[in-house]
Amino acid sequence: MSKSLRNRDFLTLQDFTLDELWSILRLARDLKLRFYSGERIIPLLRGKTLAMIFQKPSTRTRISFSVGMYQLGGRALYLNWNDLQLRRGETIEDTARVLSRYVDAIMARVYAHKDLEDLAAAATIPVINGLSDLFHPCQILSDMFTIWEKKGRLKGLTLSYVGDAANNIAHSLLIGCSKFGLNIKMGCPKGYEPKKKVLKMALKNAEVSGSKIEIFNSPVEAVKDTDVIYTDVWVSAGQEAETEIRMKVFPPFQVNRALLEKAPSDVMVMHCLPAKRGLEITDEVIDGPNSIVWDQAENRLHVQKALLALILQ
Repeated sequence: MSKSLRNRDFLTLQDFTLDELWSILRLARDLKLRFYSGERIIPLLRGKTLAMIFQKPSTRTRISFSVGMYQLGGRALYLNWNDLQLRRGETIEDTARVLSRYVDAIMARVYAHKDLEDLAAAATIPVINGLSDLFHPCQILSDMFTIWEKKGRLKGLTLSYVGDAANNIAHSLLIGCSKFGLNIKMGCPKGYEPKKKVLKMALKNAEVSGSKIEIFNSPVEAVKDTDVIYTDVWVSAGQEAETEIRMKVFPPFQVNRALLEKAPSDVMVMHCLPAKRGLEITDEVIDGPNSIVWDQAENRLHVQKALLALILQ
């Protein structure tokens, strides 16, 4: 039985039941419909404040959470990691304790997932993962919503991820797809497969949902008979020292017109953004008729509003 999301941390999709995740998507659908009917402000969180801690740069996460809180009648505070006393050595735990006395929730975008876990352990208010090196659950929850919006269902569809399968997007896709019952095929170079502990979690989920998980070292094999092709940057933040070698390894995994021709003609193309055009994806694909990238980006706003509302109401 699903328990309430109220006052719960949101660090990874693995911590939530399928019913709980669907409750977020259904509320997101309702909030989006109300938004487009003219209800731009729905004051579900009047008087609530969200602290947003950023150790990494951000466009979509920062703006969607800020605007989302505003549209729910609340307020968001942008806190740069280097502007806080964290820069001078104050512990994450002490920061969490102080913020717990000031605000209603914390959203943090960090390098190390352990920092999020330490923040959540010390805080007495909910902590939301805005991105870590291991997971990006808010992005993938929005992606699941986008696919559901386009296809009318999730279970039984197939998503093919092409690129670095050891990054936070790939890991959260494994968890998300295996929870919702999507089959997931990953096409990645040798040595860039998902972390074993994440794959183990996904395989356990798949035993319940019926999802099928396959990993290929060929992008062509990965995109055969699929509904969605998904890609991400080849060099994630914090991996800059690996740029030279990655630029030699990943070009065969570019999502381009030739690769799309190996997939069904109605395949949808997704990218979490920001995109390095001409590297992991070409202009003609991201701007082409198969792309749903901009709908995908917009839905961060609606899904995060639903998440905030359920956690903070």
